[in-house]
Parts: sequence; structure tokens; C-alpha cells
Amino acid sequence: MAKPTYKELLDAGVHFGHQKKKWNPKMSPYIFMERKGIHVIDLNRTLEGMEKAGNALRQIAKSGKKILFVSTKKQSRTIVSEAAQSVGMPYVVDRWLGGMMTNFATIRRSVKKKQNIENMLNDANVTSITKKERLTLGRERDKLDKVLGGIETMTRIPSAVFIVDIAHEHLAVKESQKLNIKTFGIVDTNSDPNQVDFPIPGNDDASKSIAILTAYITECIKEGLSERKSKREAAAAE
Repeated sequence: MAKPTYKELLDAGVHFGHQKKKWNPKMSPYIFMERKGIHVIDLNRTLEGMEKAGNALRQIAKSGKKILFVSTKKQSRTIVSEAAQSVGMPYVVDRWLGGMMTNFATIRRSVKKKQNIENMLNDANVTSITKKERLTLGRERDKLDKVLGGIETMTRIPSAVFIVDIAHEHLAVKESQKLNIKTFGIVDTNSDPNQVDFPIPGNDDASKSIAILTAYITECIKEGLSERKSKREAAAAE
């Protein structure tokens, strides 16, 4: 997929970093200049980061492995959940539960519990549940769905994690590091880019910036999935 143009990134405000006083010195290679106390991100480095991350994610998708999308910030939840769903990938956009990957067996039990409640509520033959119990079960199901709905189909640990705002999602970053999962992240000027394997320097607060960067990543994953499908079809035809 063709990367967004320099102008498109500018129009989306990808270059706007944080105030100088909030910066992380490790981001200095990615900062172009300071303007009115605000750091301006070097979009040439952003484009480089996008290309490296996109190529790696394309290969991961082509190999049939799962990529987990993570962003619990209000302004990015819809963007990230819709992007993940468009490529059939799991996502976390409500809150990160401690141990979501390092204690995966427990998380899977919670998912199973949610599914059991759904089956009970949807089964017309179950008449032993009172109206009050049905309401209580419905609330519990909704609560579990809010937190676990995006990872319900994730039956094993993902091979990669794409994160919007690695400082905000530090728990996801730590768990990924612990399990040697490849990490990809949009990294603003207040973050440590060395915390992820594939940093994409950019504004991780503005929804337009998040949307344009996430869209590119998603398209790269789509390409990988398409290449995988074509390869399998060719093999089946032989």
C-alpha cells in the first residue's frame, strides 16, 4: 500500500508532539524542531517507521499469525476497534486487564464464563431463571463483553501487538516484552521509543493522526492476508 503523503500527514497533525517540558530525551532522533514550546516530529522519520512496521506486519499476517490492536484512549477506541475488526484481528479498547497475556489461561476462563452466560440467556428451554436473575446475568455478560469482547476469538497469545500511545498502554508493553511478543507502536515525544520493536513517531493524541497511521497499518495487514489467501488457493489448485 502507498504510504500517506507528507501533506496528508501534515493535514492530520501527525507532526505535533508534546510541550518541550514533557519530552523524553530518547525521542530526540525523531524530533525536527521546537516551535512555541512544542516539539515538532520529523515526518521523514514517521514515514520510515511506518514502512518498517508495515512490512513486518504484512509478513506476520501472511504467515497466519494474530496481531492484537491495543488502545484504551477515548479518542481512539472506535478507530482501533473498527480497524481490527476489518482484518479479523483481536483488540482491547476498554481497559487492559493485568495479566491479559501473561495470565492468559485465567482470561480464557473469563471468556468461557461470558459465553456460558450468553448461551443460558439465549436458550429458550431454560425456564428456571427468574426475571431478576436474568437481569443480573445480563449485566454481568455486558460487563465481561465490554472488557473481553474484542479478544473473544483470540485462543492463543498473539504474535504481535500494535499499540496507540505506548506510555498510556505501558502494561501491554511490559507484558509483550515479558513474552517476547513483537511490539509496534505510535510513539509521541513524551515516550521512550526503545520500549517497542517498531516505533512509529507521531501524534498519539489527535484522532485524525491516530486514524491515518492506523489505516496504513491495517492496509498492510490486509495485503498480508490477501497474499496468504492467494498462496493457499494456488497450492490447492496444484
